[in-house]
Amino acid sequence: LKLNKRAEMTDKQHTSDQVERLVNTGLLNLWYPVLPSWRVHSDPVGITRLSQKIVLWRDNKGTVHAIEDRCPHRGARLSLGWNLGDRLACWYHGIEMDGDGIVVNVPAMNNASMVGKQCVSKYPVKEIEGAIFLYFGDEANPEPCDLDLPKELVGEDFSNFLCTAMWKCNYRYAVDNVMDPMHGAYLHAKSHSMAAGDKEAKMRIEDTNFGLIFEKEGQRDVNFDWVELGDTGAMWMRLSIPYRQNAGPGGVFYIVGFATPVDENHTQVFFWRTRQVSGWKRDVWRFMYRNRLEKLHWDVLEQDRLVLEVMAPDARNRELLYDHDKGLVRVRRDFKKKAEKQLAALAAIETTRTNNRTQAIAGD
Repeated sequence: LKLNKRAEMTDKQHTSDQVERLVNTGLLNLWYPVLPSWRVHSDPVGITRLSQKIVLWRDNKGTVHAIEDRCPHRGARLSLGWNLGDRLACWYHGIEMDGDGIVVNVPAMNNASMVGKQCVSKYPVKEIEGAIFLYFGDEANPEPCDLDLPKELVGEDFSNFLCTAMWKCNYRYAVDNVMDPMHGAYLHAKSHSMAAGDKEAKMRIEDTNFGLIFEKEGQRDVNFDWVELGDTGAMWMRLSIPYRQNAGPGGVFYIVGFATPVDENHTQVFFWRTRQVSGWKRDVWRFMYRNRLEKLHWDVLEQDRLVLEVMAPDARNRELLYDHDKGLVRVRRDFKKKAEKQLAALAAIETTRTNNRTQAIAGD
């Protein structure tokens, strides 16, 4: 009974504002794509993701490293420094940091006390299908979780193209947009691939082992008719768009998407456009995409961006929702529950730490 009461007290140590801020800046203990691979060469690259300042670089073997973009000496940005291969040197005073965030050399002083200490955070890195993924953990889950991505993205018999863009809106608007299949029949009504389909539909939610599917009833394979949200170490979205016969060889045209928070007012979207093709058909599909279809897809993406970027930052607080919006309402609720759980775990760690300090003082 005492344990249950203690757990209940721990769960209540976070406020609604804390939950909202965590959801707005990005849920933790997940992998996120942060940059296309081509953006990172030997020169350090400084970025902001999940409101955290990060520097990335490639070592002499081409492996990407990511650490906090802050020199522990005076706080200068390491991304302004230079790449020494397995380490970065700060431009300000030459302090050298390795890929684990450990100070390995202070050239201006012998036997500096910071040498050998991990002084900045490191981020586990994966490169997958042309993008760099980082793991963002909290104190309760610092080690990276397993990452299992949809076969349409990582399957050997699928061919894909990565489309990524920076949008001036909170990432939650991008997620809401994808979780709304009905907007395709209106916003994208003149699209080469979304002009068909009814403008009226009944909607339903189907739970899966790792998320949910939200779809129009009885309208599969007509338009943008369904969308899936999955949580398998990363939060991804999957959908399909029926293609005309003249759109080239291959099966169903899939999109696997991610919305990575930059800060509370910006997001970087990653959309892989993918089809199941092999052999000569793969070559034909890739040629057609680059020469005919890619611009059309960018036009559709721009329509989404234009609508979302001019919405008020507090638009979610003044909505009048109806039945077609129950998918995004469910996702919002699930995000809130995840945030509450993460905050509760951190509160439990802090409670344990406080109790240990109290007991130590009492023992003295």
